[in-house]
Amino acid sequence: AVALLLAVATLGLLEGARQMRPVPYGDRLLSAGPHAGAWAARVRDGAVAGHDSRTGALRWRYARVGHRPVDVVHARGEVIALWDDGLLTDTDGRSVRWHRALPDAAEWLPAQGGTGVLRPLGRGILAVVTPSRVTAYRTADGDLRWVLPARNGCAFRPEGAVRRGAALLLAQPCADAAWTGQLVALDDLGLIAPGRTPLGNDLPRPHLARLEAENRLHGP
Repeated sequence: AVALLLAVATLGLLEGARQMRPVPYGDRLLSAGPHAGAWAARVRDGAVAGHDSRTGALRWRYARVGHRPVDVVHARGEVIALWDDGLLTDTDGRSVRWHRALPDAAEWLPAQGGTGVLRPLGRGILAVVTPSRVTAYRTADGDLRWVLPARNGCAFRPEGAVRRGAALLLAQPCADAAWTGQLVALDDLGLIAPGRTPLGNDLPRPHLARLEAENRLHGP
C-alpha cells in the first residue's frame, strides 16, 4: 500500500512538472470541434484559425504568446504561418508539426510586413523570399532543400514575383545590371538554369532516412 501511494504521488509530481514546463515557442493550439471534413485557415484576432469549409464553424485556433501571424499559406491539409518574429510554423489543426526560424528577420520583416514572403513552388516545396536570400523548405517535414542568395549589391523583392507556369519570376533589383539580370526564375528544384544538377526534394525512403538521422547524430 505504501509503495502504491508513493507511486501515485510520484506520477502526480511528474505530471505537475510537465504542465509547468514552458511550451516551446509559446505555442497555444486549441481544438474547438471535430476534424472531419475540409477546413480553411485564415489570420484572425492575432491567431491562425481553422474554420469548417461548409458551415464556417471554428475547428481550431493556433496562437503564440506575444506574437502574431503576418501571413499564411495552405499545404495539403496543413497551414504554414509566418509570424512577426520570423518564425515559420506548420500545423494540421491537431499539432504543430515543425518550426523554422528565418535569419535576420528583425532587420527586414517589420518594414516589409510579410507580403509575398511565402511562395509555394509546387511538388511540396515552399520558397521563403527575403531580401537577402530565397530559402526552400519541404512542406511535409520542414526540411531545408536549397538556398539561393541574392547577388552582391542586389536584393530580392518578396512582393515583386509572378507565376509563369511552373516557374516563379522574382525581381532582384540591382543598380549595375541590365533588366534581364534583375529577374531570376525559380521552380521547386531551385534556380532555373541550363545544365543544372538539382538536389531531389522527395521524402527519403525509410532506411535512407534512418541512415541520414544516424549521420547527423554521430557526424562524419
